[in-house]
Amino acid sequence: MPNPFFDSLWPGMVAWSILYISDYSLTIICAHLRRVRANQIIVIEGSYELTPYYQRDIDSLKLFSPRFLVALVWSLFLLALAWALAISQPLPQLYDFVLGSMILLELAIHVRHFRNLFLYWSVNHTDEVRGRIEYSRPLAYRMSSYDLLAFAGLFFLLFAFTQNWFLLGGVATCLSTALKHRKLAKKRPASTVAVQPSEQT
Repeated sequence: MPNPFFDSLWPGMVAWSILYISDYSLTIICAHLRRVRANQIIVIEGSYELTPYYQRDIDSLKLFSPRFLVALVWSLFLLALAWALAISQPLPQLYDFVLGSMILLELAIHVRHFRNLFLYWSVNHTDEVRGRIEYSRPLAYRMSSYDLLAFAGLFFLLFAFTQNWFLLGGVATCLSTALKHRKLAKKRPASTVAVQPSEQT
């Protein structure tokens, strides 16, 4: 059965662009919500953003980020390259794998965004969250790592039943990002959590 996402390049590029822009936008929104009141109750050592490449832009709440634009253009180029290689070989599984590696990782990250949106909104607008909790930077990375490992396991289970390379791509990037965050967690030992100066009230 024809599938426009795999039979043509443009639907995948559009879907990826929307998700990537949404990811950055939701990160900015969550970072802002955290500064309203939530950072007094849920304290995370260091930047709200886990990816070092984007931390400076997210910390300054930049709505327009040249770094983001460069990354978006580069990712679209890689997607187009995968399409060209898949057509010329022919190896359609290559494009399916690359598209899945991009889309499914973003979907996993969006789950985290929506969870944070609900949590920070609840902290800022209700009294249902009380007390104070502090996360060290290594713990934040380890939590992210386990989150993504769970998604990698889910996508692999679905791949085992469907043999769909789109799902296998999601397994690969969720697993690699989980391992990357695990490595970042080991870079330095846990220390006393301190709120960033820009977030202090």
